Amino acid sequence: MKHVLVGVFVLLSGTAFAQSEIPFDSTPNFLKGLPADLYMGEASGVAVNSKGHVFVYSRGNTSGPAYAATASQILEFGPDGKYLREIGHNLYAWSFAHDIRVDKDDNLWAVDKGSDMIIKFNPAGRVEMVFGRKKEASDDGAEAWKRVNPPRPPVDGQFRQPTDVTWDTQGNIFISDGYINSRVAKYDKTGHWVKSFGEPGSAPGQLNTPHGIAADAEGNIYVADRGNRRIQVFDPDGKLLREIKIDVPIPPDAMPWMGNKPTPEQASNGTMAGGAPWTVCITPGPGTQYLYTSDAYPGRIYKLTLDGKVLGYLGRAGRQLKEFGWIHQLACPSENTLYAAEILNWRVQKLTLHPDKQQPVTSAKR
Repeated sequence: MKHVLVGVFVLLSGTAFAQSEIPFDSTPNFLKGLPADLYMGEASGVAVNSKGHVFVYSRGNTSGPAYAATASQILEFGPDGKYLREIGHNLYAWSFAHDIRVDKDDNLWAVDKGSDMIIKFNPAGRVEMVFGRKKEASDDGAEAWKRVNPPRPPVDGQFRQPTDVTWDTQGNIFISDGYINSRVAKYDKTGHWVKSFGEPGSAPGQLNTPHGIAADAEGNIYVADRGNRRIQVFDPDGKLLREIKIDVPIPPDAMPWMGNKPTPEQASNGTMAGGAPWTVCITPGPGTQYLYTSDAYPGRIYKLTLDGKVLGYLGRAGRQLKEFGWIHQLACPSENTLYAAEILNWRVQKLTLHPDKQQPVTSAKR
């Protein structure tokens, strides 16, 4: 597959732009009121609708296994964090939760990595549209997809460990497909297949585990190309516009949530590298939009302009409030309010940013 790269800008923001830590608060015990027999598992996804309701996609369910353990459930909370209901209890698609999104009409979309399915729920919580199909429990050797070399050729309409979903201004649907196919699938708003773009690799336009996806107000598609440690930006037809890399220096005392401290090589390349995007979230318009993303090590959230300039960062790896254990998805309903779903800490934190108190960096060396 050939790629023509037009107008690609790599922004080395750690040295070329002045940025510093953004002061912020985390609301203690924000999510509350769970029934006595209901527990939060790994919080893999979080989304917020127009009413301020918070939806958590949790790997906390253990019932109804198809051919492997089921670990997916959607929990809804009010704007005050009080538990309201579970959506899709024992749904056939549930296997291993990944990301969750809310569209402009408050429909809820759940992306299940284990079943290779994407489910659209209406605001009442009923299934309206289904994408993909999981392997049948009766099939010989039914199990999760594995990476092979050379990669399996992609199949239109079939997913192999999908990760996230977004929409452009025309309502077209874009699904990041994901760990195995490393591409983006495009459907029209009625659910008819249009095309796919991207393929496994590290060249411009190629992808290595597209782990998150979001769109700006103009319909451009931002892909968290985690394995390549970059965000790639495409137009709605799949034309590559630019790439963004985050190169903010890692503090010398930084430690991972678990495991040995990465070597310099490990800290600069691949999934666990500093600045490798695990998620991408864009604040809503009208007006100036901002992009938020996060890494696993040193465990920070980064605030950027849409052209990739880092405006600041916050947090670090850890288990306390204002610390993070593998942020898997961010929801950013406004510039200064974020929700962070953490896999390792089994929680969602509500964060309030205070950029007015941010101390600017007055000098930077190239």
